Amino acid sequence: MEPVPARVIAIAAGRPAKLVWTNELGGTTYELGAATNRSFVKWSARGSSINLERERERLTWASAFVVVPRVLEHGDDETGSWLVTEALSGTNAVDPRWLAAPAVAVGAIGAGLRAFHDALPVAACPFSWSMDDRIADIRERAARCAIDPSRWHPDHRRLTLDRALELLAEPPPIDRLVVCHGDTCAPNTLLDDAGRFAGHVDLGALGVADRWADLAIATWSTQWNYGPGWETALLAAYGVTPDEARMRYYRLLWDLGP
Repeated sequence: MEPVPARVIAIAAGRPAKLVWTNELGGTTYELGAATNRSFVKWSARGSSINLERERERLTWASAFVVVPRVLEHGDDETGSWLVTEALSGTNAVDPRWLAAPAVAVGAIGAGLRAFHDALPVAACPFSWSMDDRIADIRERAARCAIDPSRWHPDHRRLTLDRALELLAEPPPIDRLVVCHGDTCAPNTLLDDAGRFAGHVDLGALGVADRWADLAIATWSTQWNYGPGWETALLAAYGVTPDEARMRYYRLLWDLGP
């Protein structure tokens, strides 16, 4: 296990620092404290492609409208960058308690995502997560051979990169523009003790896009976390009927992303 970065130790100020997450790009998240005075530190070593300033900006903006972690501290130095946020109450939707009660968890995820989309004002949002921006980024990385198809989900490994890019060049019409969360995998929704939606975390990609950009990943995540058969229940809790074409498109767009 990697040692706790010196900056995280300094921020902890004597509180225990527990590693709770390591993402695919090497960023780490530490939980500081115990039952009280809890907070979380995201750490990104110097040279990482993770941009914690993006998340700080988005959390700060979104906090006026929805329940998201409050930013306590942020900064960078010669070793890396950090983002400290206040702990929200509740447990994430893949806590063992909710894995044993998937109907409760999936319902809360769907209802919580609808509340998130309804609460955030599109016209006032300064951030974009549009398909055009995302496709431009994918094409740029493809041009420098920075996309590895072997890491794609099995649903997409039958495709060549060229074919995947052709499919992305034919997007479905926009259904409804909303301020998307940007990473609606189940762990990023928190539930209260009664199993109701309590808040969202990890908003580094938040921005305006078609709501199916979020719904496609939220439903996909139910397969990974709860098993097959829960996608329709999530969409019902959100208040829409399944749209297979849009879900296929936005899952492919997600899979080719960074």
